[in-house]
Amino acid sequence: MTALLTSWPNEPLVFERGSTELDRTVTPELIDHYIDTGCVHADEIALVKSGPSLHPDCHRTNGRTDPVKLRKLYGDGYTIRLGNLQRVVPFLADVARGIQQETGYSNYLHAFLTPPRSQGLLHHWDQQMAVIAQIEGVKRWQLWRPEYSAPMREYQESFRVWDPGFIPKWEAAGPDMEVDLKTGQSLLLPRGWVHNPHALDSDERSVHLTFAIRERTPLWIAEKLIAAAIKDPDFRRVILPDDLLSTTPLTGRVQEIRQALIGYLERVDVDQLALAVRKAATTELEYST
Repeated sequence: MTALLTSWPNEPLVFERGSTELDRTVTPELIDHYIDTGCVHADEIALVKSGPSLHPDCHRTNGRTDPVKLRKLYGDGYTIRLGNLQRVVPFLADVARGIQQETGYSNYLHAFLTPPRSQGLLHHWDQQMAVIAQIEGVKRWQLWRPEYSAPMREYQESFRVWDPGFIPKWEAAGPDMEVDLKTGQSLLLPRGWVHNPHALDSDERSVHLTFAIRERTPLWIAEKLIAAAIKDPDFRRVILPDDLLSTTPLTGRVQEIRQALIGYLERVDVDQLALAVRKAATTELEYST
């Protein structure tokens, strides 16, 4: 896995994880206990069965998680997704911080419990690298090559560019790769790869953790460069409403600000900013929404 520090894969990879501290600590029994105590924050639960998520009220009583309702829905074939476990499980908080310290990439993780002969999410793709750790049972991952190159937040996410013809096209062609992910294995899934995960052919339930690894991009560093411009008073001046809304074209003002930005960037102390960027890479926390 250390090879990931110097090269980044663009094809799915399966790793034999074996029995690790993760497996010994985050057991299926721990996940079950977490659900059955009602300790899961209601806003971090999603219930999915071969389609859209159920309305949140379906698993709540008086606004709180109701474990009895959760178990009934699970018995009816719904996959339970427990979100952002790094917020509530100290061990997983340490794992998430360890990943970030080693890679500079912020991350979060969800747990998925899928009943036997069932499916939760249908075909979709994600806007970040995923590392899937199977901790019980088997889940089949049908995989297709990306429809779009390097999707990311707010750009070419599944739901933003979805075409109803996608699934019939993929099903007709058949998957480019198929993985039966077993207990003790991990699947590294590059962003953009279409996946259709299910346990439809299994007589046992599937429990897996998904670590969403938010890769840093040139745009991320560009955003840091722009954000630092707030220290310059010229970029804090008011733009009058008339400048924005009058019939006079705004082109001149945009050109003026662009030139000011170019001038600002030419004056930036890149060594100092690089230190701030490195610190941000290893400390900034980002959560799934």
